[in-house]
Amino acid sequence: MNNNNYCIIMAGGTGSRFWPMSTADHPKQFIDIFGNGESLLQSTFKRFENICPRENIIIVTNSIYRGLAEKQIGGLRDYQVIYEPMRRNTAPCVAYAAAIIRHLNPKANIIVSPSDHAIFDIEKFTNTVNEGLAVAENHDWIITLGIKPFNPNTKYGYIQYNENCVAGNDKLHEVVTYTEKPPYDMAVQFLNSGDFLWNAGIFIWSMPTLEKAFRRYLPDVAVFFDKIGPDTPYEEVEKLYATCQPISADYGIMEKTDNVHVMEADFRWSDVETWQSLYESVEKDENRNVVVGANVFTYDVHNCIVNLPNDKTVVIQGLDDYIIAGDDDTVLICKRSEEHRVFKFESDIEVRKNKQEK
Repeated sequence: MNNNNYCIIMAGGTGSRFWPMSTADHPKQFIDIFGNGESLLQSTFKRFENICPRENIIIVTNSIYRGLAEKQIGGLRDYQVIYEPMRRNTAPCVAYAAAIIRHLNPKANIIVSPSDHAIFDIEKFTNTVNEGLAVAENHDWIITLGIKPFNPNTKYGYIQYNENCVAGNDKLHEVVTYTEKPPYDMAVQFLNSGDFLWNAGIFIWSMPTLEKAFRRYLPDVAVFFDKIGPDTPYEEVEKLYATCQPISADYGIMEKTDNVHVMEADFRWSDVETWQSLYESVEKDENRNVVVGANVFTYDVHNCIVNLPNDKTVVIQGLDDYIIAGDDDTVLICKRSEEHRVFKFESDIEVRKNKQEK
């Protein structure tokens, strides 16, 4: 294992699409979505322990989740969990953590990853990331991992690549164009062309390459490198965040730079962004159901996703193509095709609760 390898895990999202299991106070990265005994954050951290020394993994989360990461990942050093005072998208998040890594090891090779994605072949993932880190160490390149698309999903970035391989690696290609979250018609064109990959949102770069990219394309965010270290008072972090534009690393850097390369991934991946994406990524039973919950009994149920607490005994009969999900307080029963209405459901409940409290 290379001691220069570091990982930044971004764990500040709200995960609101997984309501009612995921809430603003306890979002999906801290929840056992798959029913395997681990939260998504715990699974992500464990994956990167195969790639980086444990003390080289830094978790960035929002200040409102103070304590959640330390509770789930034990034995961390003080610098390994850092808190954003406010949400400013991914670019400030990455710069904040990278500024701390720069003080620890200016020769670091850094992988940046969301905390709430699912990887279904750990060995292939580990090998792919290690290949990317080895390339990044020796080239002034930003490497992103690309996933072969199977539908015209408009929630992902699309990477058009040159078929010629580089650096002696048959999975590594130059990026021709990078388009973040295209409209549907454009996504269909990308899918049909055959030379596009989904952006998995996992980036690999050396510390010098990362810093140079921020200083060139996002100078207001790059001030983190001049003013933040492991011992910087939190009040100074708050002041810097207040001056940063809210922008993603995708829009701020990836769409602008000309030194991006893509590593085509052959492991199975899901961003676990919606109940539908969870349904698509998990094995189904003989009735095409996905059931998480130790005491769920189904009769004449087909094409459903069920995710309920283990201590709840639930009987479901006669449903087809539904989401049935809940926590100790709330249960959602919703057509899979109407999942987009979850935001409205949650909002209506909050409005009613606020009225009752008054």
